[in-house]
Amino acid sequence: MADFLTTPLGTFVLILAQCLAVVGFVMVSLLFLVYGDRKIWAAVQMRRGPNVVGVYGLLQTVADALKYVVKEVVVPAGADKTGFMLAPLTSFVLAVLAWAVIPLNEGWVLSDINVAILFVFAVSSLEVYGVIMGGWASNSKYPFLGSLRSAAQMISYEVSLGLIIIGVIISTGSMNFGAIVAAQDTAYGFFGWYWLPHLPMVFLFFISALAETNRPPFDLPEAESELVAGYQVEYSATPFLLFMAGEYIAIFLMCALISLMFFGGWLSPIPGLPDGVFWMIAKMAFFFFLFAMVKAITPRYRYDQLMRIGWKVFLPLSLGWVVIIAFLAKFEVFGGFWARWAIGG
Repeated sequence: MADFLTTPLGTFVLILAQCLAVVGFVMVSLLFLVYGDRKIWAAVQMRRGPNVVGVYGLLQTVADALKYVVKEVVVPAGADKTGFMLAPLTSFVLAVLAWAVIPLNEGWVLSDINVAILFVFAVSSLEVYGVIMGGWASNSKYPFLGSLRSAAQMISYEVSLGLIIIGVIISTGSMNFGAIVAAQDTAYGFFGWYWLPHLPMVFLFFISALAETNRPPFDLPEAESELVAGYQVEYSATPFLLFMAGEYIAIFLMCALISLMFFGGWLSPIPGLPDGVFWMIAKMAFFFFLFAMVKAITPRYRYDQLMRIGWKVFLPLSLGWVVIIAFLAKFEVFGGFWARWAIGG
């Protein structure tokens, strides 16, 4: 077996198996994410939520997915059929592709590259093209307006996300997620994680992640009261399912980024308990819970408010924070609290 894995065919089979494992984890997680989102929303509104298909409604998401798969795909008469069908596929594939560099444990990563953060943002920035293609190819005004909103929104908040991450990169001296987690593994335990050195930016990153993934209260591209559900209103069956799956996978990716960059990834928060993949998944689940709670309890912003917050509040704050972190790291304030590369963290 070991000899087979050293051959070109064996290497191909191994890489294929690893890719399928990552995709399998993401897709299984997707089922529980949709179920959890609906259950949390129902609990806030004092409803039961999904409770018919399967025990406690656990198979409701599977039933809904099958319903979309077996439905007829309806393409509007005036639509650009090629772009119309490529748009949801683009959104889904790019959302899954970003997971190639996300580690769940030490060494548990498909591609352990030195520029992992750069790869994630390069891929996630391309996801807006799926939305734009869907809105334009639908040949309808409401989807087109929704796609334009989404493009402006994602570009606006990607700037803030990038600047916040630059602060983490300055502190670590690396763009590799494994190195970022290793830099947070200090004698201070939970208080040595980056949430404390970069405390103001944790909140900005979370809010920017909501806007980046079109989640309430920043779901303006899908505003039902204004755009009849926005850029995907002309979609049905499997194409709509791919759009929805891509959106939830992008949300889960943001949960993973918050866990890795600010909350120690797979590091244990309790002294004496071993580190491991359990802690990483638990942290991701916790942040998804926060995403779901925000959706359930906050009213939608107006579009001008959304743009104002992004460009006039978040951008100056995140840019100023980069300058502050650069000085704190350069002069190794508090023994290198903001300069883990200087202390070998």
